[in-house]
Amino acid sequence: MTSTPKPAGTRSLLAVVLAAGKGTRMRSALPKVLHPIAGRSMLAHVLAAVTEAGAGRLAVVVEPGRDDVAEVVAGFSGAETFSQAERLGTAHAVLAAREALAGGADDVVVAFGDTPLVTAETYARLRAPLAEGAAVAVLAFEAADPAGYGRVLVEDGRVAAIREEKDASPAERRVTLSNAGLMALSGPLALGLLERIGNANAAGEYYLPDAVALAVADGHRVAVVPVDEAEAQGVNDRVQLGVAEATIQARLRRSAMLAGATLIAPETVFFSHDTVLGRDVTVEPHVVFGPGVVVGDGCTIHAFSHLEKATLAESVQIGPYARLRPGAVLEQGARIGNFVEVKNAAIRAGAKVNHLSYVGDAEIGARANLGAGTITCNYDGVNKHRTVVGAGAFIGSNSALVAPVTIGEGAFVGSGSVITDDVPPGTLAIGRGRQVVKSGWAKPTKG
Repeated sequence: MTSTPKPAGTRSLLAVVLAAGKGTRMRSALPKVLHPIAGRSMLAHVLAAVTEAGAGRLAVVVEPGRDDVAEVVAGFSGAETFSQAERLGTAHAVLAAREALAGGADDVVVAFGDTPLVTAETYARLRAPLAEGAAVAVLAFEAADPAGYGRVLVEDGRVAAIREEKDASPAERRVTLSNAGLMALSGPLALGLLERIGNANAAGEYYLPDAVALAVADGHRVAVVPVDEAEAQGVNDRVQLGVAEATIQARLRRSAMLAGATLIAPETVFFSHDTVLGRDVTVEPHVVFGPGVVVGDGCTIHAFSHLEKATLAESVQIGPYARLRPGAVLEQGARIGNFVEVKNAAIRAGAKVNHLSYVGDAEIGARANLGAGTITCNYDGVNKHRTVVGAGAFIGSNSALVAPVTIGEGAFVGSGSVITDDVPPGTLAIGRGRQVVKSGWAKPTKG
Protein backbone atom coordinates (compact mmCIF):
# COMPACT_ATOMS: atom_id res chain seq x y z
CA MET A 1 0.00 0.00 0.00
CA THR A 2 1.40 3.35 -1.05
CA SER A 3 1.39 6.07 1.58
CA THR A 4 0.06 9.54 0.81
CA PRO A 5 2.93 11.83 -0.31
CA LYS A 6 3.83 14.79 1.82
CA PRO A 7 2.61 18.21 0.60
CA ALA A 8 5.06 20.00 -1.68
CA GLY A 9 6.02 22.70 0.81
CA THR A 10 7.08 20.22 3.49
CA ARG A 11 9.25 17.88 1.41
CA SER A 12 13.02 17.64 1.82
CA LEU A 13 15.23 17.70 -1.27
CA LEU A 14 18.63 16.15 -1.95
CA ALA A 15 20.32 17.33 -5.15
CA VAL A 16 22.96 15.03 -6.65
CA VAL A 17 25.07 17.06 -9.05
CA LEU A 18 27.37 15.21 -11.45
CA ALA A 19 30.55 17.24 -11.95
CA ALA A 20 33.31 14.71 -12.67
CA GLY A 21 33.55 15.07 -16.45
CA LYS A 22 36.96 15.90 -17.89
CA GLY A 23 35.57 18.13 -20.64
CA THR A 24 38.31 17.36 -23.16
CA ARG A 25 36.53 19.30 -25.88
CA MET A 26 37.03 22.50 -23.89
CA ARG A 27 40.77 22.23 -24.67
CA SER A 28 41.57 23.58 -21.23
CA ALA A 29 43.54 22.83 -18.07
CA LEU A 30 40.53 24.09 -16.13
CA PRO A 31 37.81 21.52 -15.34
CA LYS A 32 34.82 22.03 -17.60
CA VAL A 33 32.39 22.78 -14.77
CA LEU A 34 34.62 25.62 -13.51
CA HIS A 35 34.50 27.61 -16.72
CA PRO A 36 32.77 30.89 -15.88
CA ILE A 37 29.56 32.37 -17.22
CA ALA A 38 28.58 35.86 -16.05
CA GLY A 39 31.36 35.84 -13.48
CA ARG A 40 30.42 32.51 -11.88
CA SER A 41 31.42 28.95 -12.70
CA MET A 42 28.92 26.69 -14.45
CA LEU A 43 28.92 24.44 -11.39
CA ALA A 44 28.11 27.36 -9.09
CA HIS A 45 25.20 28.33 -11.37
CA VAL A 46 23.80 24.81 -11.02
CA LEU A 47 24.33 24.63 -7.25
CA ALA A 48 22.66 28.02 -6.80
CA ALA A 49 19.67 26.97 -8.92
CA VAL A 50 19.00 23.68 -7.10
CA THR A 51 19.43 25.45 -3.75
CA GLU A 52 16.87 28.05 -4.76
CA ALA A 53 14.56 25.19 -5.80
CA GLY A 54 14.64 23.91 -2.22
CA ALA A 55 17.63 21.58 -1.94
CA GLY A 56 18.73 21.45 1.68
CA ARG A 57 21.54 19.01 0.88
CA LEU A 58 23.89 18.96 -2.10
CA ALA A 59 25.91 15.88 -3.05
CA VAL A 60 28.42 16.78 -5.76
CA VAL A 61 30.19 13.96 -7.57
CA VAL A 62 33.69 15.04 -8.60
CA GLU A 63 36.86 13.64 -10.14
CA PRO A 64 39.39 12.46 -7.53
CA GLY A 65 41.92 15.07 -6.45
CA ARG A 66 40.02 18.09 -7.80
CA ASP A 67 40.52 20.47 -4.90
CA ASP A 68 39.55 23.39 -7.13
CA VAL A 69 36.10 21.89 -7.74
CA ALA A 70 35.75 21.00 -4.06
CA GLU A 71 36.52 24.61 -3.15
CA VAL A 72 33.53 25.81 -5.19
CA VAL A 73 31.29 23.20 -3.58
CA ALA A 74 32.43 24.26 -0.11
CA GLY A 75 30.96 27.70 -0.73
CA PHE A 76 27.42 26.31 -0.58
CA SER A 77 25.61 25.41 2.63
CA GLY A 78 24.74 21.76 3.05
CA ALA A 79 27.11 20.65 0.27
CA GLU A 80 29.61 17.80 0.24
CA THR A 81 31.69 16.08 -2.41
CA PHE A 82 31.87 12.43 -3.43
CA SER A 83 34.65 10.99 -5.57
CA GLN A 84 33.98 9.10 -8.81
CA ALA A 85 37.07 7.07 -9.67
CA GLU A 86 35.58 5.11 -12.59
CA ARG A 87 33.25 6.33 -15.34
CA LEU A 88 30.74 3.60 -16.04
CA GLY A 89 27.68 5.66 -16.90
CA THR A 90 25.37 8.21 -15.32
CA ALA A 91 23.67 5.81 -12.92
CA HIS A 92 27.08 4.65 -11.70
CA ALA A 93 28.03 8.30 -11.20
CA VAL A 94 24.94 9.00 -9.10
CA LEU A 95 25.71 5.96 -6.94
CA ALA A 96 29.05 7.53 -6.07
CA ALA A 97 26.88 9.60 -3.71
CA ARG A 98 25.35 6.45 -2.21
CA GLU A 99 25.99 7.66 1.33
CA ALA A 100 23.97 10.82 0.71
CA LEU A 101 21.17 8.85 -0.94
CA ALA A 102 21.05 6.44 1.98
CA GLY A 103 20.73 9.40 4.35
CA GLY A 104 17.17 9.86 3.17
CA ALA A 105 15.18 12.64 1.53
CA ASP A 106 11.63 13.00 0.28
CA ASP A 107 12.84 14.03 -3.18
CA VAL A 108 16.08 13.48 -5.08
CA VAL A 109 17.00 15.60 -8.09
CA VAL A 110 19.88 14.58 -10.35
CA ALA A 111 21.51 17.57 -12.05
CA PHE A 112 24.61 18.10 -14.18
CA GLY A 113 27.39 20.59 -13.55
CA ASP A 114 27.58 21.52 -17.22
CA THR A 115 23.91 22.53 -17.71
CA PRO A 116 24.02 26.06 -16.30
CA LEU A 117 20.93 27.37 -18.10
CA VAL A 118 18.38 25.27 -16.21
CA THR A 119 16.58 27.63 -13.86
CA ALA A 120 15.47 27.17 -10.26
CA GLU A 121 11.87 27.35 -11.49
CA THR A 122 12.51 24.39 -13.81
CA TYR A 123 14.08 22.34 -11.02
CA ALA A 124 11.02 23.11 -8.88
CA ARG A 125 8.73 21.95 -11.71
CA LEU A 126 10.81 18.80 -12.12
CA ARG A 127 10.33 17.70 -8.51
CA ALA A 128 6.68 18.78 -8.30
CA PRO A 129 5.19 15.48 -9.64
CA LEU A 130 6.83 13.59 -6.77
CA ALA A 131 4.53 15.37 -4.32
CA GLU A 132 1.62 14.08 -6.41
CA GLY A 133 2.71 10.45 -6.18
CA ALA A 134 5.07 9.98 -9.12
CA ALA A 135 8.11 7.77 -8.53
CA VAL A 136 10.20 9.40 -11.24
CA ALA A 137 9.98 12.63 -13.22
CA VAL A 138 12.09 13.25 -16.30
CA LEU A 139 12.87 16.53 -18.00
CA ALA A 140 12.20 16.34 -21.73
CA PHE A 141 11.96 18.57 -24.79
CA GLU A 142 10.75 18.38 -28.35
CA ALA A 143 13.98 18.36 -30.35
CA ALA A 144 14.27 20.06 -33.71
CA ASP A 145 16.82 17.35 -34.52
CA PRO A 146 16.72 14.47 -32.01
CA ALA A 147 19.87 12.78 -33.30
CA GLY A 148 22.16 11.87 -30.42
CA TYR A 149 19.51 12.22 -27.70
CA GLY A 150 17.80 9.50 -25.72
CA ARG A 151 14.12 9.21 -26.69
CA VAL A 152 11.27 9.39 -24.19
CA LEU A 153 8.87 6.61 -25.19
CA VAL A 154 5.20 7.08 -24.37
CA GLU A 155 2.61 4.30 -24.66
CA ASP A 156 -1.11 4.89 -24.14
CA GLY A 157 -0.37 8.29 -22.68
CA ARG A 158 2.10 6.94 -20.12
CA VAL A 159 5.87 7.01 -20.07
CA ALA A 160 7.18 3.52 -20.75
CA ALA A 161 10.94 3.99 -21.01
CA ILE A 162 13.83 6.16 -22.16
CA ARG A 163 15.86 4.61 -24.93
CA GLU A 164 19.41 5.70 -25.72
CA GLU A 165 19.88 6.26 -29.44
CA LYS A 166 22.45 3.46 -29.73
CA ASP A 167 19.86 1.00 -28.46
CA ALA A 168 16.78 2.46 -30.20
CA SER A 169 14.87 0.79 -33.03
CA PRO A 170 14.29 2.71 -36.28
CA ALA A 171 10.75 3.54 -35.14
CA GLU A 172 11.99 4.76 -31.75
CA ARG A 173 14.59 6.97 -33.43
CA ARG A 174 11.79 8.82 -35.20
CA VAL A 175 10.48 9.99 -31.82
CA THR A 176 11.27 13.68 -31.22
CA LEU A 177 10.49 13.83 -27.48
CA SER A 178 14.03 13.80 -26.14
CA ASN A 179 15.58 13.23 -22.74
CA ALA A 180 17.26 16.28 -21.21
CA GLY A 181 19.11 14.02 -18.76
CA LEU A 182 17.89 15.64 -15.56
CA MET A 183 15.68 13.51 -13.37
CA ALA A 184 13.78 13.60 -10.08
CA LEU A 185 13.21 10.44 -8.06
CA SER A 186 11.16 9.66 -5.01
CA GLY A 187 13.63 9.60 -2.15
CA PRO A 188 12.42 6.32 -0.57
CA LEU A 189 12.63 4.57 -3.95
CA ALA A 190 15.74 6.20 -5.43
CA LEU A 191 18.51 3.99 -4.07
CA GLY A 192 16.66 0.77 -4.82
CA LEU A 193 15.99 1.80 -8.42
CA LEU A 194 19.56 2.93 -9.00
CA GLU A 195 21.09 -0.25 -7.59
CA ARG A 196 18.99 -2.41 -9.94
CA ILE A 197 20.12 -0.63 -13.12
CA GLY A 198 22.19 -2.94 -15.30
CA ASN A 199 24.60 -2.41 -18.18
CA ALA A 200 23.15 -4.71 -20.85
CA ASN A 201 23.31 -2.14 -23.62
CA ALA A 202 25.47 -1.20 -26.60
CA ALA A 203 27.85 0.89 -24.51
CA GLY A 204 28.05 -1.47 -21.55
CA GLU A 205 27.24 1.43 -19.21
CA TYR A 206 24.84 1.93 -16.31
CA TYR A 207 22.31 4.44 -17.67
CA LEU A 208 20.37 6.66 -15.27
CA PRO A 209 17.36 6.79 -17.66
CA ASP A 210 16.87 3.03 -17.16
CA ALA A 211 15.34 3.93 -13.80
CA VAL A 212 12.21 4.85 -15.78
CA ALA A 213 11.57 1.35 -17.13
CA LEU A 214 12.27 -0.16 -13.71
CA ALA A 215 9.78 2.18 -12.03
CA VAL A 216 7.15 1.41 -14.68
CA ALA A 217 7.70 -2.33 -14.24
CA ASP A 218 7.13 -1.89 -10.51
CA GLY A 219 3.81 -0.24 -11.23
CA HIS A 220 4.87 3.29 -10.38
CA ARG A 221 3.92 6.41 -12.29
CA VAL A 222 6.56 8.31 -14.26
CA ALA A 223 5.97 11.95 -15.17
CA VAL A 224 7.39 13.99 -18.03
CA VAL A 225 8.17 17.65 -17.33
CA PRO A 226 8.55 19.75 -20.49
CA VAL A 227 11.38 22.23 -20.96
CA ASP A 228 12.57 24.38 -23.83
CA GLU A 229 15.36 22.73 -25.79
CA ALA A 230 17.63 25.77 -25.44
CA GLU A 231 17.37 25.78 -21.63
CA ALA A 232 18.26 22.11 -21.40
CA GLN A 233 21.44 22.35 -23.44
CA GLY A 234 24.72 21.35 -21.85
CA VAL A 235 28.11 22.91 -22.49
CA ASN A 236 30.74 20.69 -24.08
CA ASP A 237 33.03 23.14 -25.90
CA ARG A 238 33.91 26.82 -26.10
CA VAL A 239 31.29 27.48 -28.77
CA GLN A 240 28.53 26.19 -26.51
CA LEU A 241 30.05 28.13 -23.62
CA GLY A 242 29.63 31.29 -25.69
CA VAL A 243 26.01 30.42 -26.43
CA ALA A 244 25.34 29.87 -22.72
CA GLU A 245 26.98 33.20 -21.87
CA ALA A 246 24.76 34.98 -24.40
CA THR A 247 21.65 33.32 -22.97
CA ILE A 248 22.41 34.26 -19.39
CA GLN A 249 23.38 37.80 -20.37
CA ALA A 250 20.02 38.18 -22.12
CA ARG A 251 18.26 37.06 -18.94
CA LEU A 252 20.28 39.48 -16.79
CA ARG A 253 19.61 42.40 -19.13
CA ARG A 254 15.91 41.71 -19.19
CA SER A 255 15.80 41.41 -15.40
CA ALA A 256 17.66 44.71 -14.99
CA MET A 257 15.32 46.58 -17.31
CA LEU A 258 12.18 45.11 -15.75
CA ALA A 259 13.52 46.22 -12.35
CA GLY A 260 13.75 49.85 -13.48
CA ALA A 261 17.14 50.35 -15.15
CA THR A 262 17.58 51.87 -18.59
CA LEU A 263 20.07 50.14 -20.89
CA ILE A 264 20.63 52.34 -23.93
CA ALA A 265 22.03 49.46 -26.01
CA PRO A 266 21.26 46.31 -24.00
CA GLU A 267 23.16 43.94 -26.25
CA THR A 268 26.43 45.78 -25.51
CA VAL A 269 26.15 45.68 -21.70
CA PHE A 270 27.62 42.70 -19.86
CA PHE A 271 26.61 41.81 -16.31
CA SER A 272 27.92 39.54 -13.61
CA HIS A 273 25.47 37.12 -12.05
CA ASP A 274 25.37 39.25 -8.87
CA THR A 275 25.17 42.77 -10.33
CA VAL A 276 22.66 44.94 -8.46
CA LEU A 277 21.20 48.03 -10.16
CA GLY A 278 18.85 50.43 -8.41
CA ARG A 279 15.89 52.19 -9.95
CA ASP A 280 16.36 54.85 -12.61
CA VAL A 281 19.93 53.78 -13.30
CA THR A 282 21.06 54.58 -16.84
CA VAL A 283 23.71 52.42 -18.46
CA GLU A 284 25.17 53.63 -21.72
CA PRO A 285 26.63 51.30 -24.40
CA HIS A 286 29.66 49.04 -23.92
CA VAL A 287 29.73 48.82 -20.12
CA VAL A 288 31.08 45.73 -18.32
CA PHE A 289 30.07 44.81 -14.77
CA GLY A 290 32.43 42.38 -13.07
CA PRO A 291 31.46 40.51 -9.89
CA GLY A 292 30.39 42.33 -6.75
CA VAL A 293 28.98 45.60 -8.11
CA VAL A 294 26.12 47.45 -6.42
CA VAL A 295 24.72 50.58 -8.08
CA GLY A 296 22.32 52.88 -6.23
CA ASP A 297 19.25 54.66 -7.54
CA GLY A 298 19.60 57.37 -10.14
CA CYS A 299 23.19 56.63 -11.15
CA THR A 300 24.52 57.06 -14.68
CA ILE A 301 27.19 54.75 -16.04
CA HIS A 302 28.58 56.33 -19.18
CA ALA A 303 29.89 54.37 -22.14
CA PHE A 304 32.95 52.10 -22.14
CA SER A 305 33.25 51.86 -18.36
CA HIS A 306 34.35 48.78 -16.39
CA LEU A 307 33.32 48.09 -12.78
CA GLU A 308 34.33 45.30 -10.41
CA LYS A 309 33.63 44.87 -6.67
CA ALA A 310 32.55 48.50 -6.42
CA THR A 311 29.70 50.19 -4.57
CA LEU A 312 27.93 53.29 -5.87
CA ALA A 313 25.46 55.26 -3.74
CA GLU A 314 22.62 57.30 -5.20
CA SER A 315 23.06 59.76 -8.09
CA VAL A 316 26.67 58.88 -8.85
CA GLN A 317 28.04 59.39 -12.35
CA ILE A 318 31.02 57.60 -13.81
CA GLY A 319 32.70 57.60 -17.20
CA PRO A 320 32.87 57.48 -20.07
CA TYR A 321 35.94 55.22 -20.08
CA ALA A 322 36.09 54.92 -16.29
CA ARG A 323 37.45 51.94 -14.40
CA LEU A 324 36.33 51.08 -10.89
CA ARG A 325 38.45 48.34 -9.35
CA PRO A 326 37.80 46.32 -6.17
CA GLY A 327 37.21 48.42 -3.09
CA ALA A 328 35.95 51.51 -4.88
CA VAL A 329 33.17 53.16 -2.85
CA LEU A 330 31.44 56.21 -4.28
CA GLU A 331 29.08 58.16 -2.05
CA GLN A 332 26.02 60.14 -3.11
CA GLY A 333 26.55 62.54 -5.99
CA ALA A 334 30.21 61.67 -6.53
CA ARG A 335 31.55 62.10 -10.05
CA ILE A 336 34.21 59.99 -11.74
CA GLY A 337 34.98 61.18 -15.25
CA ASN A 338 36.69 59.96 -18.38
CA PHE A 339 39.86 57.88 -18.14
CA VAL A 340 39.80 57.77 -14.34
CA GLU A 341 40.77 54.64 -12.40
CA VAL A 342 39.71 54.13 -8.77
CA LYS A 343 40.98 51.26 -6.61
CA ASN A 344 40.37 50.57 -2.90
CA ALA A 345 39.30 54.15 -2.38
CA ALA A 346 36.35 56.03 -0.92
CA ILE A 347 35.07 59.00 -2.90
CA ARG A 348 32.87 60.92 -0.48
CA ALA A 349 29.61 62.71 -1.26
CA GLY A 350 29.82 65.28 -4.04
CA ALA A 351 33.56 64.81 -4.69
CA LYS A 352 34.78 65.03 -8.27
CA VAL A 353 37.59 63.28 -10.11
CA ASN A 354 36.76 64.31 -13.61
CA HIS A 355 39.65 63.48 -15.92
CA LEU A 356 42.72 61.34 -16.51
CA SER A 357 43.45 60.41 -12.89
CA TYR A 358 44.43 57.44 -10.75
CA VAL A 359 43.05 57.23 -7.21
CA GLY A 360 44.26 54.19 -5.29
CA ASP A 361 44.27 53.38 -1.56
CA ALA A 362 42.76 56.74 -0.75
CA GLU A 363 39.95 58.69 0.82
CA ILE A 364 38.71 61.73 -1.06
CA GLY A 365 36.64 64.00 1.16
CA ALA A 366 33.19 65.37 0.46
CA ARG A 367 33.07 68.05 -2.27
CA ALA A 368 36.81 67.77 -2.89
CA ASN A 369 37.98 68.27 -6.47
CA LEU A 370 40.89 66.44 -8.09
CA GLY A 371 42.11 68.17 -11.22
CA ALA A 372 43.03 66.44 -14.46
CA GLY A 373 46.06 64.15 -14.22
CA THR A 374 46.05 63.83 -10.41
CA ILE A 375 47.78 60.66 -9.23
CA THR A 376 47.94 59.10 -5.79
CA CYS A 377 51.37 57.48 -5.65
CA ASN A 378 50.39 54.62 -3.38
CA TYR A 379 53.10 52.00 -3.98
CA ASP A 380 56.75 52.30 -2.96
CA GLY A 381 57.77 49.04 -4.60
CA VAL A 382 57.16 46.99 -1.46
CA ASN A 383 54.11 48.33 0.40
CA LYS A 384 50.89 50.21 -0.36
CA HIS A 385 50.29 53.53 1.42
CA ARG A 386 47.18 55.65 1.89
CA THR A 387 46.31 59.15 0.74
CA VAL A 388 43.68 61.27 2.51
CA VAL A 389 42.23 64.36 0.88
CA GLY A 390 40.05 66.42 3.22
CA ALA A 391 36.58 67.75 2.54
CA GLY A 392 36.45 70.66 0.13
CA ALA A 393 40.13 70.41 -0.82
CA PHE A 394 41.23 71.36 -4.32
CA ILE A 395 44.03 69.49 -6.07
CA GLY A 396 45.43 71.29 -9.12
CA SER A 397 45.92 69.50 -12.41
CA ASN A 398 48.86 67.18 -13.00
CA SER A 399 49.68 66.78 -9.31
CA ALA A 400 51.26 63.73 -7.69
CA LEU A 401 50.31 62.94 -4.08
CA VAL A 402 53.06 60.70 -2.67
CA ALA A 403 51.53 58.49 0.01
CA PRO A 404 51.36 58.33 2.91
CA VAL A 405 50.12 61.89 2.86
CA THR A 406 47.16 63.93 4.10
CA ILE A 407 45.72 67.03 2.46
CA GLY A 408 43.70 68.96 5.03
CA GLU A 409 40.16 70.21 4.65
CA GLY A 410 39.82 73.18 2.31
CA ALA A 411 43.51 73.05 1.35
CA PHE A 412 44.78 73.86 -2.14
CA VAL A 413 47.54 72.15 -4.09
CA GLY A 414 49.02 74.10 -6.97
CA SER A 415 48.99 72.56 -10.43
CA GLY A 416 51.95 70.39 -11.30
CA SER A 417 52.95 69.80 -7.68
CA VAL A 418 54.61 66.74 -6.20
CA ILE A 419 53.34 66.58 -2.62
CA THR A 420 55.42 64.51 -0.21
CA ASP A 421 54.43 66.10 3.13
CA ASP A 422 51.10 66.68 4.80
CA VAL A 423 49.27 69.89 3.87
CA PRO A 424 47.46 71.63 6.77
CA PRO A 425 43.79 72.58 6.37
CA GLY A 426 43.08 75.83 4.55
CA THR A 427 46.63 76.28 3.19
CA LEU A 428 48.17 76.38 -0.28
CA ALA A 429 50.92 73.92 -1.11
CA ILE A 430 53.15 74.23 -4.16
CA GLY A 431 55.74 71.59 -4.83
CA ARG A 432 57.35 72.44 -8.17
CA GLY A 433 60.35 74.23 -9.59
CA ARG A 434 60.03 77.98 -10.11
CA GLN A 435 59.47 79.22 -13.63
CA VAL A 436 62.48 80.93 -15.18
CA VAL A 437 62.15 83.32 -18.14
CA LYS A 438 65.33 84.15 -20.05
CA SER A 439 65.12 87.24 -22.21
CA GLY A 440 66.91 87.54 -25.52
CA TRP A 441 66.69 83.85 -26.07
CA ALA A 442 66.93 83.16 -29.79
CA LYS A 443 65.75 80.00 -31.51
CA PRO A 444 68.78 78.07 -32.80
CA THR A 445 69.17 78.08 -36.57
CA LYS A 446 70.82 75.61 -38.85
CA GLY A 447 74.28 76.51 -40.09
